[in-house]
Amino acid sequence: MTAPPFPAPGSRAEVEEGTAFTPRFDANGLVSCIAVDARDGQVLMLAHMNAESLRRTLETGEAWYWSRSRGELWHKGATSGQVQRVVEMRVDCDQDAVLIRVEVGGDGGCCHTGRRACFYRSVTLEPDDGRATLRTVGA
Repeated sequence: MTAPPFPAPGSRAEVEEGTAFTPRFDANGLVSCIAVDARDGQVLMLAHMNAESLRRTLETGEAWYWSRSRGELWHKGATSGQVQRVVEMRVDCDQDAVLIRVEVGGDGGCCHTGRRACFYRSVTLEPDDGRATLRTVGA
């Protein structure tokens, strides 16, 4: 892996109010990335980016992630056709998470289960025994 192509974060004021993009990677060298549909705002997925995937995303205009399970770069849609074209990228206040608004190619899906989005279940607490259970709600 090459050195991160981003400057180190500065002071709190610089990170929160400045104009320099200085992502704060965690101990594993990752930032969280939320992908939302640029048309309707639906949250599609949460993934992670390292410096290389973030750089490639900025350079190509298509979403690249770091696959924690496979330990490799992942160009979203390279095999499925569900390429995510980045319309806008935002960073949160302390620059340790990014949000990308995307247009999805192929069938418009994003989840490896074949659904449009990864967030297709709601979590509820059962009043009788306090267990958390899942219920499919869509996408």
